Amino acid sequence: MPRSLRPRDAATLILVRRPEGGEAARVLLGQRHGGHAFMPNRYVFPGGRVDSGDHRVAAATPLRGDVRERLERAATPARAYALAVAAIRETFEETGLMVAAPAADPPAPGVPLPAFAERGLAPALGALDYLYRAVTPPGRPRRFNARFFLAGAEHARGEAKGGGELLDLRWVEIDAALGLPLPSVTRSVLKLLAAHIADPPPPGPRPVPRFRSVHGRYVFDSE
Repeated sequence: MPRSLRPRDAATLILVRRPEGGEAARVLLGQRHGGHAFMPNRYVFPGGRVDSGDHRVAAATPLRGDVRERLERAATPARAYALAVAAIRETFEETGLMVAAPAADPPAPGVPLPAFAERGLAPALGALDYLYRAVTPPGRPRRFNARFFLAGAEHARGEAKGGGELLDLRWVEIDAALGLPLPSVTRSVLKLLAAHIADPPPPGPRPVPRFRSVHGRYVFDSE
């Protein structure tokens, strides 16, 4: 039996647009290219693998304390930071949107992201919430240990433009999104998000829902 791939750290960003006038919230989804080995033609949130340099990127604002605490239950401080940076960086690379704020003056310690720095910006980690964690089960062509972050669309600068890995970018109401061809994990996260929006959790520590495989069985629990 071939050895199972080790999951790689990855981060996903759920951008939520909340229109005025009582309209339903919308999320940004894009369709993965049909040539991908992993989840071809499926609609997903923007995101991707953590890069080796993500922990060195200079940010405009730090992670919220409660978000950092939840991430660090299963990650070192440096890894938690890199996951948050990766969510913002990958979202920009796949959609053109920057979850950013003006860079500090003098600049914060670290390496600037070039496209952000050209505009006098840096990643706004303080805009992120942490919603969900999912580990791809063994036997898949790609495996990820993915953290799902959440941010309001008001923190995103620029115009969403598909291309490359994500095609057909669209803002979709959650109920309508559930009718698209989705990976099972995206479907689960959308349902969790709907509950999160309808009944926001109170400030302070809270469990992080988690999906993983244990001894060949799918397990939904929390950390």
